[in-house]
Amino acid sequence: MMIADPPTATNKRRAERSLQLALGAARTAYENRGSDVAVLDMRQLTPIFDYFVVATGTSRRQLHAMSEEIDHTLEDELGDQRLGIEGYHESRWILLDYGNVVIHLFDQETRDYYALEQLWARADRVAVPWEASGPSGDK
Repeated sequence: MMIADPPTATNKRRAERSLQLALGAARTAYENRGSDVAVLDMRQLTPIFDYFVVATGTSRRQLHAMSEEIDHTLEDELGDQRLGIEGYHESRWILLDYGNVVIHLFDQETRDYYALEQLWARADRVAVPWEASGPSGDK
C-alpha cells in the first residue's frame, strides 16, 4: 500500500480541487445520460492521479456529447485545462486527462472488457450526491 503525503494546506487544497473536478465530470456525464457513473479515489494507490471517473454511453454520439460537455464544465465553468484526449475518433473508450483527474467514457462492451473497476478494486468508490435521487428522470 502506498503512503500518502503528509497533510499540508497545499495537499488539502489539491485534494479538494481534484474532488471538485471529479464530481463535476461525473455529474456532467450523469446529466448527459451516462450510465453506471463511478468516481474512484485513487490517491492511496498511485501518485500519478487522484481520481478516475468512469461512465458508459450507448452510442458514439452520446460518448462525444458527454466528452464535450465534460470539457465545457471542467474548462469553462471550473477553470481547468485538459492535458490530453485519446480515443475520440474511435469512440469506444474516450479518455480525458485532466492531470489529477482522468475520465474514462466507454461503450458497454469496451467497459466490460477492460473492467477498470475490477482492475482497481482497492480504490474507494466516492459517493455521489445524485445517487440518492433515483434514476435520471427523478432528479
